[in-house]
Amino acid sequence: MARVKTGVRAVGAVLVAVLGASLVGCSSTGGKRAEDARKAAAAGGRAAVDTPRWTFGMVTHSGDGDTFWDIVQSGAKQAAVKDNIKFLYAHDDEAQQQAQLVDSYIDKKVDGIIVTLAKPDAMKGALARAKKAGIPVITVNSGSAESKEFGALTHIGQDETIAGEAVGDELNKRGKKKALCILHEQGNVGHEQRCAGAKKTFDGKLENLYVTGTNMPDVQSSIEARLQTDKSLDAVVTLGAPFADAAVKAKEGAGSKAEVDTFDLNEKVAAGLKSGALGFAVDQQPYLQGYEAVDLLWLYKYNADVLGGGKPVLTGPQIITKDQAAELEEYAKRGTR
Repeated sequence: MARVKTGVRAVGAVLVAVLGASLVGCSSTGGKRAEDARKAAAAGGRAAVDTPRWTFGMVTHSGDGDTFWDIVQSGAKQAAVKDNIKFLYAHDDEAQQQAQLVDSYIDKKVDGIIVTLAKPDAMKGALARAKKAGIPVITVNSGSAESKEFGALTHIGQDETIAGEAVGDELNKRGKKKALCILHEQGNVGHEQRCAGAKKTFDGKLENLYVTGTNMPDVQSSIEARLQTDKSLDAVVTLGAPFADAAVKAKEGAGSKAEVDTFDLNEKVAAGLKSGALGFAVDQQPYLQGYEAVDLLWLYKYNADVLGGGKPVLTGPQIITKDQAAELEEYAKRGTR
């Protein structure tokens, strides 16, 4: 009889535990927390495949503190866990240093390389050396026009000219007449293409303003000075999320009524769209760029798969306004948008 009572108590304890877990899972917050915990465990846990542990290296043109590339890395690292990949990351805002970083990965005999081509001429030789060494390369973010010519498997990102044209169209919809396009990295072909694309479709007048992107006070003061001297400017377009905040402060300092718009999305931009401090953002989904680059290299190594059919695999542009900001803010806060 004692054994039966013990068994009953054990079953009861199990039922209580199950019911408790069920109640948590049914609550609006508890279910979400459980799901987030499951995803977090998966992200840092075992691989989903049993392929060899290949090593992939990524080299970007990021400067120090550019949060855009944190999002790219977040996607790449997530895919690396899933695909049993050892992921290496390096960056430099000087093109020659980027080429040397690619060479260092070649010397390490990595199994795949992911690289940006913000200044493609300086990277052509490095990609040729990677190809000679038999290392597959995927380009991301910058250099869609040169990617195939340089021997990359494919390019993942947005067509910068098309993205710029989308900005010009959106400025027209908003009735803007004179815009300032802020280029924060001289020599970056993608930035030139964005502003040129916007100028092509914008019915008003668009002027370029070159600033030193590594010096945020200089960015703010340069924009503020331009807004003070030309009160007819009714739009400012920055080419990266971190610079949107500087443009908003410059607008306030100049007493300007110009709308501030930006390329790229992060938590601060999402909040700015939500509050009305920003008009719109052009999202190229950097998380997806990092994730797909690793995943496509893995697919190529595992199954000789290539996507794009010789054309770039586009992750943007997507125009984000106040209407979508609240929905995307949660994802931006966790670092995936």
